[in-house]
Amino acid sequence: MLDLIIRNARRAGGSETLVDIGCQNGMIIAIEPNLVAEAQEEYDAGGHLVSAPFVDSHFHMDATLTYGRPRVNQSGTLLEGIALWSEVKPTLDAADIKERAHKLCRWSAANGTLAIRSHVDICDPSLLAVDALLEVVDEVKPYIDLQLVAFPQDGFYRDPQAEELLIRALDKGVHVVGGIPHFERSMQDGSASVTALCKLAADRGLRVDMHCDESDDPLSRHVEMLAQETVRFGLQGRVAGSHLTSMHSMDNYYVSKLIPLMAEADLQVIANPLINITLQGRHDTYPKRRGMTRVKELMAAGLNVACGHDCVMDPWYSLGSHDMLEVASMGLHVGQMTGQDEMRQMFRSVTVNGAQALGLEKYGLDVGCHADLVVLQAKDEIEALRLKPARLRVYRKGKLLASTPEQHTTVYWGVEENKIDFKFT
Repeated sequence: MLDLIIRNARRAGGSETLVDIGCQNGMIIAIEPNLVAEAQEEYDAGGHLVSAPFVDSHFHMDATLTYGRPRVNQSGTLLEGIALWSEVKPTLDAADIKERAHKLCRWSAANGTLAIRSHVDICDPSLLAVDALLEVVDEVKPYIDLQLVAFPQDGFYRDPQAEELLIRALDKGVHVVGGIPHFERSMQDGSASVTALCKLAADRGLRVDMHCDESDDPLSRHVEMLAQETVRFGLQGRVAGSHLTSMHSMDNYYVSKLIPLMAEADLQVIANPLINITLQGRHDTYPKRRGMTRVKELMAAGLNVACGHDCVMDPWYSLGSHDMLEVASMGLHVGQMTGQDEMRQMFRSVTVNGAQALGLEKYGLDVGCHADLVVLQAKDEIEALRLKPARLRVYRKGKLLASTPEQHTTVYWGVEENKIDFKFT
């Protein structure tokens, strides 16, 4: 007898044929129509979409849910957000960081997001947030895969203690090397930080995820150096450039050179649509730049492009519920990716592409993958993007983690009662 069978599932990325998904010992062991088997738990998906869990490739767990401390970001700019965060940091304690992180993780589970890569600010001599979030990593492990990036928010060279603190954070067990080259005092320092951080990662056998060129300045070109150093240190496929918003403002000739360099390095690209379009272009009058990196062109060139939520109710962003379908939906709108294949690509940007960027093992909807599954009240990926529907079931290693009743609205139309679910057939 199996532990779980989800019957009559429409499999994300698969054909229209309904299948049954059999799970045992936390793994998917069978996917086929009309599976002849019994299970301790059977759930009839009723033709609804079943997906591997959502993946948030870029987040800031230490800052989440601090909106309004000590005040809100009135200008809406990245730099005011950084200044506000500098004021918030001295007021934090471990209990507060952990309480907010656990609350956010429960929101994530409710939305079917079971993997998160979070940057943690290491520019604090006590490494308070590092220690607190490393505890959270272990505490949420039964429910969510949480990766931490050692992030020198105040600049790897700009902050005189950052190099020592970043190494200490890695020694404590932080998983990924981070950076922010465009925030250094000069382009030269930014390039030097890329080299130093990539070498550090190569020496330790770690991945890299760098806030890179999060700027409206088309001359912010640190991603070129990131691609070069990725190849030089043999880190292909293990390095992510996050944000890359300056690419939105670069001239097309330079980009025609840059994208092949990025592809040669197998650079992972992480866009953050909600935050990129909120923070960028703030100095423009009209026309206003959108700010999001060239997602469509990067995907067309064969690069793995994932998307992150980045922020939820913090000094940089005053909204959000950590719903990755909202992220993908915003990305397809801003990137003008409304073709059928393009919309499915955007669904992948918050699922399989994110898993690839994070290096997750045994992720997916195939036999031999972890039985981490999300049942959505939609018939396919495009309908899920349109409706951002209820997550009817969320399973972690084959065990029920979250559930929501099917959502309908009754409209009283004269003498008729109409049940509305917003489906398009």
